[in-house]
Amino acid sequence: MEAAHFLVGGKVQGVGFRAGTLNEAARLGIVACRALNLSDGRVEVAVKGETVAIAALAEWLRHGPSGARVD
Repeated sequence: MEAAHFLVGGKVQGVGFRAGTLNEAARLGIVACRALNLSDGRVEVAVKGETVAIAALAEWLRHGPSGARVD
């Protein structure tokens, strides 16, 4: 079991990014996932799970849901 922390910037608030992140984490079997909007416009994501699942989520976070633009 590993943990990881991500800060995602771009157009990531108001586009379903947090909900999409939680859904994708659940789909990947990640044990714990928290996604929070930050006051500077970024989304903070903290997860715990298997290394392969975290790597897959990290790749998903590079683009997020449709409507998002990750910088």
